Amino acid sequence: MGRLDGKVAIITGATSGMGRDTAYVFAEEGAKVMIVGRNEERAKEVVAKIKENGGEASYVIADMADRSTLDKIVDETLAKYGTVDILFNNAGLLSLANSLDITLEEWDKIMQVNLTSALILAKKVAPIMKAKGKGSIINTGSIAGTSARWGAVAYCTSKHAMNGLTKALARELGPEIRVNAILPGAIVTAMLDSVGGEAAVEGMKEMSPLKRVGHGREIGTVALFFATDDSSFVTGQLLRVDGGVDC
Repeated sequence: MGRLDGKVAIITGATSGMGRDTAYVFAEEGAKVMIVGRNEERAKEVVAKIKENGGEASYVIADMADRSTLDKIVDETLAKYGTVDILFNNAGLLSLANSLDITLEEWDKIMQVNLTSALILAKKVAPIMKAKGKGSIINTGSIAGTSARWGAVAYCTSKHAMNGLTKALARELGPEIRVNAILPGAIVTAMLDSVGGEAAVEGMKEMSPLKRVGHGREIGTVALFFATDDSSFVTGQLLRVDGGVDC
């Protein structure tokens, strides 16, 4: 018997990296998973792998940067599965522009993808979860949301703001809905590859007592904790999953 049997989960940014690996973990534990991403070929591959392993999944193509596509995520989940129990706001976009170089267009896009889309989807699922009397919303933050680093001003700001959004939603959506955030450090993802892969985070690896980067499944198992009753008395929390770089 799986720990998520009978549950329906929406995972954004689920066609690669942490979102994809979390989808695999959730499906292994019995959840019906709605895969959300921009790339239909990759979405089909994730769904196919879940079904090959005996799980249940569907996909919806949506761009977090395009607000007009967000309503269909929940609408199509309801049409397919009838409810929503878990929302994992995982989609994210990286910008390395500093405060003097970033354009307002890039700033707005980062905020929309990393922050505003999470609020929009939370607003959409909250009445469903409230009516059921139970639900879990999980947000992807970042260790970049706990301290400032040179450059990446929009990314850093969006992740600081995600911490505030998580706490505010936890306060406002309880007692039925729990809201928590995972703050990953250096995790093997396409985003890490885009800035040079593991070589770009050698300093973080040296700072970590574990002397390595993390993997997507190590985020998925933490998301599973937040999604299940194992965390039934946990809400409004920001959990660093970073190999202890600042311990």
